[in-house]
Amino acid sequence: METNKTHKQVFWFTIINYVGAAIGVISTVFIYPYDKEFLGVVRYVDSIAQMLFPVMVFGGAQALIHFYPSLTEQNKNQLFKYGIVTVLGVSLVILALIFFGKTFIDWTNYKYLFYAFPLAFSLAFVELFRRQATNIEKLEIPTLYEKIIPKISLPIIFLLLICEHLDRISGLVAFIGSYFILLLLMAMYVFRHFRLHSGYNFKSLFNEVSKKEYYKYSFYSFLGSFGSLLAFRIDAFMIPEFLSFEANGTFNIGVALATSLAIPALGIFAIYAPKISAYLKNDGIIELGKKYIETAKLLFFIGAILYTSVVLGIDSFFKMLPTYDKLVDSIPIIILLGFNVLFNMSTGFNSEIISYSKYYKFNIIAIFLLSTLNICLNLFFLTQTNLGIIGVAYASLIAMISFNCFKLIFIYKKFGILPFDKNYLKLIGMVSLVFFVCYLLPENANTILNLFLKVGINASVIIFITYKMKWVYSLNYWIDKFLKPYKQ
Repeated sequence: METNKTHKQVFWFTIINYVGAAIGVISTVFIYPYDKEFLGVVRYVDSIAQMLFPVMVFGGAQALIHFYPSLTEQNKNQLFKYGIVTVLGVSLVILALIFFGKTFIDWTNYKYLFYAFPLAFSLAFVELFRRQATNIEKLEIPTLYEKIIPKISLPIIFLLLICEHLDRISGLVAFIGSYFILLLLMAMYVFRHFRLHSGYNFKSLFNEVSKKEYYKYSFYSFLGSFGSLLAFRIDAFMIPEFLSFEANGTFNIGVALATSLAIPALGIFAIYAPKISAYLKNDGIIELGKKYIETAKLLFFIGAILYTSVVLGIDSFFKMLPTYDKLVDSIPIIILLGFNVLFNMSTGFNSEIISYSKYYKFNIIAIFLLSTLNICLNLFFLTQTNLGIIGVAYASLIAMISFNCFKLIFIYKKFGILPFDKNYLKLIGMVSLVFFVCYLLPENANTILNLFLKVGINASVIIFITYKMKWVYSLNYWIDKFLKPYKQ
């Protein structure tokens, strides 16, 4: 079972992420709908940056986790420093190519590359520092910075834009600037707890780690990260090209609300990454298998409560808001992508197992198939149907379910482990039955009462049965800890 320290890290990581999500949800339902076009532009630039920054990192962030446990203290320092040098070097090359390409490439939206580059540069370093914070087990404060600063800055920019204190270009520049503030704060925190040694001679590092193995792993990690972001961010890039920036804004409202369901998974995956790497290097497959099942059940339990609550209450909740007319078009997106997130959570940390094992090359194949499938499905729905952004959501759902099933099969064949046991299947059956019953409950004319009755009954019954049956260890751990003073 997990140590108290791990529980504490997961708890605070999750709390910080939910605070950020709460700010994001409030902004999404009350502020962003007033200028969907600008939101579409911001997400378009962000999608380009998300595809650029893995090139800048070039696998250095993943290499920090992969090689870190087996290195001496001196070379752990050198490994981190080498990642910094890599980001700086590759970024200069990309910047030169962007300026060079301007002369030869005729593309209407090429100008957005110049906004995406500085954003990608800051994201690359944020990713590197976040991985190092994970290694030194100082993840709470960097997570606070990463999840709160962008969530606060963007709505402030929107409000200034709505009040006509900023134009759209100035707003875009301010958005990029907020990420440099994030980078500065994160760097200051990491360097306070992990001081870099002087000198840039990496001979000792590559005496302990084969340079060929380092570059090989970094290259495949880069391909995996790039393909992953290409697959997951291609929607925000393709929608403006085929539809409009406003449609992109509507879609991203749905994405923002749906992806907030994945917050617990982000915390657990980030904290368990070094542990997974250690299990694999020390042949701890049996223990890894237990953690695999335990975390998958926990994530499904949390995700199922959140997702079923959204499906049961999202329309009633939106009807209570002044922005209902601007939000209603996002409801199908939220439901489809929300199920996507739930399915991804329910399969546990399968990507991390593959990434930190000797089979990490498989990620390239899986990501290539996902990217190809997602792009083809997007093209089909955008050009051959009239579904518009709902078609894009279907494309994402089909591609992600296929992707996760593919990884589950591979892990079972190579390691003989699956994130399921009998109790997990019972949990899935119970959640499905409770949700179905609550869904069939008659609608109440009072919107507020309808929301709280359906969502409240659904969540309460699921939590009560799961606790009594002891299907999810962490649930019993926290409830028993909370009740302990009252039982004495």
